[in-house]
Amino acid sequence: MGEIVPIAQEPLVFPDVERAVADFVRARPELSGVPVGTAVPPGFDGTQRAVVLTRLGGVYLDDDRLDNAEVRLDSYGPDKTAAHAVALAVRGVLPLLTASGGTVFPDVAELQGPCFVLDRRHSDANRYVMRYRFVAQVESRPA
Repeated sequence: MGEIVPIAQEPLVFPDVERAVADFVRARPELSGVPVGTAVPPGFDGTQRAVVLTRLGGVYLDDDRLDNAEVRLDSYGPDKTAAHAVALAVRGVLPLLTASGGTVFPDVAELQGPCFVLDRRHSDANRYVMRYRFVAQVESRPA
């Protein structure tokens, strides 16, 4: 008979993928001066440059201890051309992501490239939406 492997006794520590990716994008010189976070910046009316990350879901692969996080990235600008430029800058740096804030990313995959989408919360917003899968290493915390 095969060997019985005990179930891990330590709790898992899932990384905050939104925060780690936002920190990485925010630190890139290509996006200098562009607010990046999990919410629009204070006073945002839809006409400023900004990048907003929202985790849509994903799945944990326990055999590999990997969190496959699906994240939407909304890129805003004062006009359609500027919003597209922000989206392209984000798109250009995401393949470089291997680690951020202690989170290791073995893989980053684009699921949907830049797509112009109206924003019902901000009628004047020029927004491009992209979706990515960020594979993040999950650690265990000693009990």
